[in-house]
Amino acid sequence: MFKLDPRIEKDSTFIKDLPLCQVRLQNDSRYPWLVLLPRENGLTEVYELSSDQQAQLMVESSLVSKALAKSTECKKINVANLGNVVSQLHWHVVARFENDLTWPAPIWGVGTSVPWQDQKRAEFIDSFLTNLAELFN
Repeated sequence: MFKLDPRIEKDSTFIKDLPLCQVRLQNDSRYPWLVLLPRENGLTEVYELSSDQQAQLMVESSLVSKALAKSTECKKINVANLGNVVSQLHWHVVARFENDLTWPAPIWGVGTSVPWQDQKRAEFIDSFLTNLAELFN
């Protein structure tokens, strides 16, 4: 059974399971920020995935990135694998805008999170899932 790091669970909302990854929305409305978590326990690095799983991660990351870009009409999608604070293997997919708080610098460690309002979170998730479903068809 897949075990989610408690910090990721506390700071994000479940959206959907893909073939390899769980997709979650980070609870920081300053950035449309998704997290992909391969549903394999005990992994901290991408190279620990099998070759097939690595390829699947790239497919899922690309599809999630396209759906996020369509949902947000952002300037750029940033994808990162850090894991310095939470070691469980996870993949960040963030929509960036020229007028966002930290553009063009990285988003990590700047300011304080602004939690999503329930309705705005639901609207964002609905839009994202609609766009993602179109890519899977």
